[in-house]
Amino acid sequence: MSSGNLAVLNALDNAKTQWYHVTAIVIAGMGFFTDAYDLFCISTVSKLLGRLYYFDPSTGKPGKLPHTVNNFVIGVALVGTLSGQLVFGYLGDKLGRKKVYGMTLIMMVICAICSGLSFGYSNKSVMVTLCFFRFWLGFGIGGDYPLSATIMSEYANKKTRGAFIAAVFAMQGVGIIFAGLVSMTVSKFFLKLYEGPTFHDNPVFSTEPEADYVWRIVLMIGALPAALTFYWRMKMPETGRYTAIIEGNAKQAATDMASVLEIEIQAEHDKLAQFKAANDYSLFSQEFFQRHGRHLIGTATTWFLLDIAFYSQNLTQKDIFPVMGLTDGDTWVSALTEMFQTSRAMFVIALFGTFPGYWFTVLFIDKIGRFKIQLVGFFMMSVFMLTIGIKYDYLKDKEHKWTFATLYGLTFFFANFGPNSTTFVLPAELFPTRVRSTCHAISAASGKAGAMVGAFGIQYLTIDEDVKSIRKAMLLLAFTNMLGFCFTFLLTETKGRSLEEISGEDGRVDHQTKTVEKMPVSHPESAWD
Repeated sequence: MSSGNLAVLNALDNAKTQWYHVTAIVIAGMGFFTDAYDLFCISTVSKLLGRLYYFDPSTGKPGKLPHTVNNFVIGVALVGTLSGQLVFGYLGDKLGRKKVYGMTLIMMVICAICSGLSFGYSNKSVMVTLCFFRFWLGFGIGGDYPLSATIMSEYANKKTRGAFIAAVFAMQGVGIIFAGLVSMTVSKFFLKLYEGPTFHDNPVFSTEPEADYVWRIVLMIGALPAALTFYWRMKMPETGRYTAIIEGNAKQAATDMASVLEIEIQAEHDKLAQFKAANDYSLFSQEFFQRHGRHLIGTATTWFLLDIAFYSQNLTQKDIFPVMGLTDGDTWVSALTEMFQTSRAMFVIALFGTFPGYWFTVLFIDKIGRFKIQLVGFFMMSVFMLTIGIKYDYLKDKEHKWTFATLYGLTFFFANFGPNSTTFVLPAELFPTRVRSTCHAISAASGKAGAMVGAFGIQYLTIDEDVKSIRKAMLLLAFTNMLGFCFTFLLTETKGRSLEEISGEDGRVDHQTKTVEKMPVSHPESAWD
């Protein structure tokens, strides 16, 4: 490490892992737990909404959300998330990470409660109200992406930084599990109240009388973890890197960090001025483009391509869930039974496919490195999706259900022990402090754009749900993953290096000439480490 770096930054990079690091992971991670719960619980109740608000007695069949309405109900939060990422990411760099960090939780708490209280004079007005609050819920969720990643990266030491950031993101897997678990529990509770044959014999009476309470309860429970975390989030001091580098107050940075971490820091006012002068360029400057343009293109494109595939993985659910006995398929069941089965399927997939991948990343990211994990993840996702696409007729037969389940589960596993985790980690490490939150937000927003392509575009291509269209979609997704594999080569490995060394903020290397800048160092040979 070059001594051209500030003492407060060196102290943070070399601090031993201690209790406050764990506390910061929990505080930031609970935001992601809430994010995942709020985004994914809507999938467990969407069919119930169709049963409740779009039932036509003349058909004698259970109600179903129209395709356009279903897209709005499920997708409007993604639009809000994209918007919130850009807005809060920018504010995080301009106003400070802490000043806007609490705003995201407040929005999530209020909008989760209001989503469950969506009322109206007609079925249409209920859906409009729900979509309105789901948009602003997504807006708050979007802010958590750049802020949580940036805060965790700026608190962490360089040896375990990847694991810390990945652990925050891994709480998304826990949130998905709880979305399925809570939906299962609530629907099962109300099912126990209505076990008579009436609701299992006649489609006209297929929706249990109190089912309207069920989806509201499930959505409002999402406010609890965010509310419980708010106090501790407000107690966190501003990150030392932001206070020192952006606000120019090395003394306050040293005081703040010493109050939560067992480290001794000296304030260096003269060196701070020199440090700031060497990094005084904006996001839209030519210098930024020369130094970091390739990396921003890399983080944005890989996250975009990853989310196209990640949010399209439910294409085969209509076949794999019945084959595995998780749902009854085309067999008619009551509304709450259908919700219970859908939630159970989500829970099982998350527990055995999604969840392990997140925590494998936490365990190995600082050993294997981000770059290799992302490459392997994209490649393996492509292989498994290609196999599913080519052999779809063969796999959907009950005799081959375990092969189908294994391929399906491994696709989720390598998404999370792969680019779904690393695309979150890398933008928090590659860019300089003054634009770190904004660059993460741009990358994350590109991901949500990809999610919308997957959730709407790819889904539209398979609207007929026939084998041929699903096969073509899986082959297209395999190609998308290989593009992600290729674009990963725009990025660089970040493990074991300080944030300032990675971004060039410490003045060690001029990224235009690749020569060492003339900044005073006490150990010149260290500049070539």
